[in-house]
Amino acid sequence: MPTESASCSTARQAKQKRKSHSLSIRRTNSSEQERTGLPRDMLEGQDSKLPSSVRSTLLELFGQIEREFENLYIENLELRREIDTLNERLAAEGQAIDGAELSKGQLKTKASHSTSQLSQKLKTTYKASTSKIVSSFKTTTSRAACQLVKEYIGHRDGIWDVSVARTQPVVLGTASADHTALLWSIEMGKCLVKYAGHVGSVNSIKFHPSEQLALTASGDQTAHIWRYAVQLPTPQPVADTSAVQEVWRQHLLGFWGGLRKLGAFSHSRRRNKRCSMVEARNVSSLRAGALPVVFILEFLPARLSVVLHVCMSEAVCPLLHYQIPGEDEVECSDKDEPDLEGDVSSDCPTLRVPLTSLKSHQGVVIAADWLVGGKQAVTASWDRTANLYDVETSELVHSLTGHDQELTHCCTHPTQRLVVTSSRDTTFRLWDFRDPSIHSVNVFQGHTDTVTSAVFTVGDNVVSGSDDRTVKVWDLKNMRSPIATIRTDSAINRINVCVGQKIIALPHDNRQVRLFDMSGVRLARLPRSSRQGHRRMVCCSAWSEDHPVCNLFTCGFDRQAIGWNINIPALLQEK
Repeated sequence: MPTESASCSTARQAKQKRKSHSLSIRRTNSSEQERTGLPRDMLEGQDSKLPSSVRSTLLELFGQIEREFENLYIENLELRREIDTLNERLAAEGQAIDGAELSKGQLKTKASHSTSQLSQKLKTTYKASTSKIVSSFKTTTSRAACQLVKEYIGHRDGIWDVSVARTQPVVLGTASADHTALLWSIEMGKCLVKYAGHVGSVNSIKFHPSEQLALTASGDQTAHIWRYAVQLPTPQPVADTSAVQEVWRQHLLGFWGGLRKLGAFSHSRRRNKRCSMVEARNVSSLRAGALPVVFILEFLPARLSVVLHVCMSEAVCPLLHYQIPGEDEVECSDKDEPDLEGDVSSDCPTLRVPLTSLKSHQGVVIAADWLVGGKQAVTASWDRTANLYDVETSELVHSLTGHDQELTHCCTHPTQRLVVTSSRDTTFRLWDFRDPSIHSVNVFQGHTDTVTSAVFTVGDNVVSGSDDRTVKVWDLKNMRSPIATIRTDSAINRINVCVGQKIIALPHDNRQVRLFDMSGVRLARLPRSSRQGHRRMVCCSAWSEDHPVCNLFTCGFDRQAIGWNINIPALLQEK
């Protein structure tokens, strides 16, 4: 019995010690920093063609990997000790029960069973740790390939839809529950035109394929066609700061290290006042060559970040934006909203009278789109019908009936006279108007909840998203079953497909935006934290493949639209 209690206590201590080791990839402490400081300094002193920022990131990642495998090695040794302890315990128990020595075969059987269990435990531990490391690399790649470029803030309520003009000048359009639609300069983020002709929520906006016309659908049971004329603002020149960037980078790591030791950075929102105290003490000026430079550090407690401004020749511009580490996965409250400094749309021209008003529905018009050529438009309504109109005369050409519940979306084919409508009845329907004398309809069944949207892609494919948390890719020639299914953890809203690269952007109810290819392989998740990204459900996504600044736009019920730059070749290379 003493032998048994001693072995039990030894095993229990080893188990507790093993649990005390965290497998978090973000774990850091002073002893580890001191241990890895010397090799890091030696590596940084070597000649390298890599940029300093890239090299610093690589060194940090390799240090994290080394620490993880060191912990795994320690756990492996502890588990081996536990195996020996359990084998001794099994041998002692066998003698007590049988009163004689166990046969070698019986002992080997029991020991092998125990060893197999622990081996499985080791495999699970290694697998979990390795998956965390791989996930860390994927997250880093995703952040490098998906960058937030611009936020478009000005609506007074949630934004239902976002769209990009297909003619010059290329502008961004947003439709909001505040009864307005706004047109934006993509590069400057400035509101150019405000349309206030609806008396209900504006639920969708689409641009004419060849003219400066916009089509909006509203909760006032109408769809409006209105003309806009905009002149894009000229971007202001930015002062050249390349002469001082290298000088500052040499001092930046040491500077942040000093602030961290002083406790300047705080991960608790209740202690953010300490950052404001540091702000008054850290205004530095130095000279790079003959160029006088003043650096001003602006601490943003609400965002847990630091902005470094550089002042040269009376011009002030942001140089670096430092985000405090460890906050990448911080969830923010639904009450967090973007700051609105007055009504930014009050300074832009306001339109109130449409060119044409399409009136035939008996319920909310939830979506509208242009047919190829722009001479006809289709609308979808909560009265369970979709209507096809002649744009020039505003006359109703066809009333498309057949859905059993309210419609949620409609979309037209970019090159053919095809329309797809989705509904709360868990189906979406394909309407064919290529033959003027008759139109055919096909019903797609495969979802178990509301189909929130269905859109065309290149060729003969349709992609549908649903509240059942799935996205399905369909072949129009084979409607019986989807050719690919994407399963997610949240309901999906209005999806959009990058036609050239066949990438699907999925906006979710849980504030995430994910990118998948047509075969169902996940490519990336757009960065989202307390500092950037959407703070409420994301309602819609829209690609603009050829735009040099932003090629993906999203909008949500946090009253803002966001422009993203997606490095598509990098995503496809990592697939």
